[in-house]
Amino acid sequence: MTEETADNRADQNRRKTEVRHDNESAAEYTAKRESEKNAEYAAKRESEHVVEYAANPSGISSSHCASPASSTPAAPLRRGYTTGACAAAAAKGAALLLITGDRLPAVEIDIPAGFRHSFELTGWQREGADSAVCATVKDAGDDPDATHQVWIEATVSWLDHPGVEIDGGRGVGRVTKPGLPVPVGAAAINPVPRRMILEAVSGVLEEHGAARGLRVVISVPEGEAIALRTLNPRLGILGGISILGTRGVVTPFSTEAYKASVVQAISVAAATGNGQIILTTGGSSEKYAMVMFAGLPEEAFIQMGEYVGFSLEHAKAYGIKKVTFVGMAGKFSKVAQGAMLIHSKNAPVDFGFLAAVAAEAGADHKQVKEIAAANTASQVVDMMTEAGNSAFFESLCRHACEQSLKHMNGGMVVEMVLMTMKGRVLGRAEIRG
Repeated sequence: MTEETADNRADQNRRKTEVRHDNESAAEYTAKRESEKNAEYAAKRESEHVVEYAANPSGISSSHCASPASSTPAAPLRRGYTTGACAAAAAKGAALLLITGDRLPAVEIDIPAGFRHSFELTGWQREGADSAVCATVKDAGDDPDATHQVWIEATVSWLDHPGVEIDGGRGVGRVTKPGLPVPVGAAAINPVPRRMILEAVSGVLEEHGAARGLRVVISVPEGEAIALRTLNPRLGILGGISILGTRGVVTPFSTEAYKASVVQAISVAAATGNGQIILTTGGSSEKYAMVMFAGLPEEAFIQMGEYVGFSLEHAKAYGIKKVTFVGMAGKFSKVAQGAMLIHSKNAPVDFGFLAAVAAEAGADHKQVKEIAAANTASQVVDMMTEAGNSAFFESLCRHACEQSLKHMNGGMVVEMVLMTMKGRVLGRAEIRG
């Protein structure tokens, strides 16, 4: 799954040029980074306030104002590298340090996306002739990733036999629930990163003719704290982050990464025996859904974002018997009109459709005309709420269920629950396909 937040993107350019001393430990780096983050956040909030006021002293919503920078073309977004790629690079650096004694400033590894990349190294430690430590600092590029600038460390030690053993140390989670690509009890290092680590370390062993193998332990000192801001605890990955990445690179604002996290969550829900899942568009609707369906386990609740059709398809593929959508009328009115990707760019609200639904629900001619001329979905919700027309919301729910079943060619039960921003239920319907 993906581990995402925008907070860790502050001042990326300065961090790119940051000089780290050879003898800087993980603990020192982590403490320094935390102090810098706090200072950066305060400065960022102050500068944002000044810029916001200067650009818009009237206080009018920026959606109605032209941006002073709108004519400046945006710089291309930088791609970054996954925790798996970083772990493989650190493991190669540690293996070379153990075997040759060299503290290399960087190593190159093969990236599954089809090219080689050089990773800067840091944190070198050699403990006698038996083990060595090396680290790299993850650069997530311009992706809002909770693991951006995190210290990823590999400790290697000799085995009494050939081969490479891979495990997770501090800050790397352990899998406690089935349904993930890693077995229960194992460190949450996914298959592709495991292969990358294996190939990187095996290459060093072969190059230097080593007869014995190496044990590799990947650690992330900040991992346990970071994991609390991700879905790992819900997925049953405890004690740290996952070491992830199927291509080795992180695409800025990657829809693929988000969709992969949705599939993983559905997989875990199915593997833990959940016949019903609750799909929401975000944290607010999920909070209300958890109260409404308090009897369901945490892994049954999945934030699908805007990917309605995609989530339905995978729920059906994993054998889920019932899908319940919980959310706001604006988003799910788009599903009722047949949209299965509900981002505003892909599916604007169809006010003609909403007017037709209102007419179905017994709204008078004046109300129907007002809805057709409305500017926002929330305006329509307010009109129908003030009119006491609960049939409108129930009809909207039925249309959404029908469109969902049509998209999947049936095969399950679909339920729709529409709520206000304050958690009050507006309408509810369920259809068996």
